[in-house]
Amino acid sequence: MEADVIIVGGGPVGLLLACELKLAGADPLVLEAAGGEERRTRSLGLRSLNARSMQSLALRGLAEPLAQEQWAMLDELAGRREPGGSDMVALMIELLGKGLMRGHFSGLPLLDEAGNAEYLLLKQHRLESVLAERAAGMGVAVRQECEVVDVAQDASGVVATLADGRAVRGAYLVGCDGGRSVVRKRSGFAFDGTPPTMTGRTAVAELADPGAIASSLRSPGGLVNLSLVPGEIATVEFDGGPDQRDGPMTAGELQAGLRRVTGLDVVVKRVETGIRYSDNTRHAETYRKGRVLLAGDAAHVHSPIGGQGLNLGLQDAFNLGWKLALVARGRAPEGLLDTYTAERHPVAARVLRNTRAQVALMRPGAQVDALREVLSEVLELPEAWRHFAGMADGTDVDYAPGSAVSLVGRFAPPLEPHEPGGTAPALAELLRDGRGLLVGPAAPDDAAVAGHRDRVRLARSAALVTSRATAPAAAPAAGTAAAPGDAAGDVRLVLVRPDGYVAWAGERDGVGEALATWFGPSARATG
Repeated sequence: MEADVIIVGGGPVGLLLACELKLAGADPLVLEAAGGEERRTRSLGLRSLNARSMQSLALRGLAEPLAQEQWAMLDELAGRREPGGSDMVALMIELLGKGLMRGHFSGLPLLDEAGNAEYLLLKQHRLESVLAERAAGMGVAVRQECEVVDVAQDASGVVATLADGRAVRGAYLVGCDGGRSVVRKRSGFAFDGTPPTMTGRTAVAELADPGAIASSLRSPGGLVNLSLVPGEIATVEFDGGPDQRDGPMTAGELQAGLRRVTGLDVVVKRVETGIRYSDNTRHAETYRKGRVLLAGDAAHVHSPIGGQGLNLGLQDAFNLGWKLALVARGRAPEGLLDTYTAERHPVAARVLRNTRAQVALMRPGAQVDALREVLSEVLELPEAWRHFAGMADGTDVDYAPGSAVSLVGRFAPPLEPHEPGGTAPALAELLRDGRGLLVGPAAPDDAAVAGHRDRVRLARSAALVTSRATAPAAAPAAGTAAAPGDAAGDVRLVLVRPDGYVAWAGERDGVGEALATWFGPSARATG
């Protein structure tokens, strides 16, 4: 075995998964087919990290370096547009106002009620550089220009065959190799869905007259957008999908598309680089077959409109990493991996549904125009706004719908101080080392808990504080304590998973079973 887990694909999802596995004590190996300039080509356009992704990244101390990368990028853009730079907050608001992170649920606000941006804008290569630096610092092995062409598993492991004929063996393998995943195809995962109806093109290009096209335009022919990234142009046409996905984009191809959409005699002088995409929407039937698993676009593909794909994949990595590490290290039974598909598959299905809806709302025509106007009116209703906002920013995810305790299955809210007037540690600090967290006024330290101290730490807190962003609509208002146990009686203890979600809440006599369910048997029981 060269690794506990082989990760095929070194994009953001693969790199984050590798970091999560390493943090939890497993030994990952990342195999990335591309290298150099080929990787940078994937970074056309801006990527948005939504509110839930930023909360999750904060648990690992990654939110601050990523924010610094955002400001560096925006500073660079401001420098190009306006020598001497400009106010970064004003530029951020301008970016938001352009709709770059808006999706296409028209009228959906991008700022919370306090006026704070809940998203972060990055070029993909900047995100990858932060994650690659973190992985390298943790000692994760990443091999570039290692194309995997076949995958085969047996009872004890998985073999990845490389294009040069070499073979790499690991106990488990995760395909993070994108929408045309070799891992998914060679492992026999069903991948059903709907065919493309649109062709998108994004290119770095030079126009003979850059001022001939408005910064954004929706016409009977489709859509065009001039990115705030200098030289980037994006078009969308509803023509049934691209004739080809590979091969260089020519100036003639981009020019023809721009003319069809704008109705203007646009002249494209040259194309430096470009990519094509569609709204091809497909979903793996399961995310696991034995020792082979899928994450990110390898498990689900959809229109990139709205920017939800990256966030969906990052959350796959957060959900899977700690579970797979426990299983690969022999600390938890393989059944724990079944919760990965059970929890993440419904989330992706919902994203696929709303991206289809967004594409429908982009189409030209009087009927769609009327629908957009009606939806804009609906979104003025506070309850409707909360529904769409939670869907777009990922804060409505519930891994245990119908639980008698409303906190279970949802992202853990902040802790309250144990003593009146005191301060409570931030959840991000307590989960930074990748262990779970058992929270209560007086968390027990009996044999059941002591046998899990390598996987779970203890924290004293009077209660967990709910907030509108993390609790169900019927939950108490922000800053108030959760109703003790809801319908299940008083909740004295809360078990928080390494990914920040609440696994269990209840009385002391149930903690041993909860720990064994989510973190494997006690070390004392196995030792």
